[in-house]
Amino acid sequence: MGYKVAVVGATGNVGREVLTTLSERSFPADEVIALASERSAGMEISYGDNGTLKVQNLETYDFKGVDIVLSSPGASVSAIHSPRAAKAGAVVIDNTSQFRMDPDVPLIVPEVNGHMIHEYGKRNIIANPNCSTIQMVMALKPLHDAATVKRVVVSTYQSVSGAGKAGMDELFNQTRGIFVNDAVTREEFTKQIAFNAIPHIDVFMDDGSTKEEWKMMVETKKILDSKIKVSATCVRVPVFIGHGEAVNIEFERPISAEDARLALRNALGIIVVDHQADEGYVTPVECVGEDAVYVSRIREDPTVENGLSLWVVSDNLRKGAALNAVQIAEALVRGYLDKAA
Repeated sequence: MGYKVAVVGATGNVGREVLTTLSERSFPADEVIALASERSAGMEISYGDNGTLKVQNLETYDFKGVDIVLSSPGASVSAIHSPRAAKAGAVVIDNTSQFRMDPDVPLIVPEVNGHMIHEYGKRNIIANPNCSTIQMVMALKPLHDAATVKRVVVSTYQSVSGAGKAGMDELFNQTRGIFVNDAVTREEFTKQIAFNAIPHIDVFMDDGSTKEEWKMMVETKKILDSKIKVSATCVRVPVFIGHGEAVNIEFERPISAEDARLALRNALGIIVVDHQADEGYVTPVECVGEDAVYVSRIREDPTVENGLSLWVVSDNLRKGAALNAVQIAEALVRGYLDKAA
């Protein structure tokens, strides 16, 4: 017997990718429901090779009988509807920031802390981490196991798809406008994004960091190890899909670049492409549509004791969001939900 699955925010970038991923991975669903706002109700949306689904109105949908909800509608909407679905008996995998730091909600990257999924029963909600956090902790986990990470300094190069379809449209329209000498208009980003880089993602906090930078710090601690110190600078760049991260790591014990390569090569979900030559590394363009987190430019840092630097890229809509959520759902049906027995 299969599962009844609801995808909330089905018409957004991540929701569409969730539906594609469910189809690609042949998730054992007898029924999939696409949910979105009232204005999207009635439209047809692709469910991969399984055809199309008619979008239903989230506001009026009754979650009774739904086994799993994959939710990506925005934090304020999740605050209302994820608890409503959980109360109706569904396990909610929430891809927004709403529940990530709730002490009763596990924050899960299956390859890193999948053993914590069992804690979902406290609220019937599992949180999906921030996209930039996911790819970083994927790379940190095998290295932490090998030499214990003390401190991380990370600079991100985050694509506009992290700001949704409107962010992608703004990059496209500004780029086209510049070539035809149109005035640059801004709606989604604080400054021109075409041919530019903006060191500002989410709101500013009292200490001068942005909330995106704060998320990377607190989420890494919750997922991997509360003792790890993280300093992040998060930058939006004119790339449609795919996040890059320059990561500098200080360890408690010595670890060579070669030992790091070996540990990363042996880790699930990681592909190492690290050749000290032209084209011997992976860029965001090359990771689009791929499930893996790619690690390149692995090298020892002589300026700090037990230091390494590396370059990490991943498709932020896949492993950074939709794929991670579907992997959590797969773990649920393998070992936790009654129908898996």
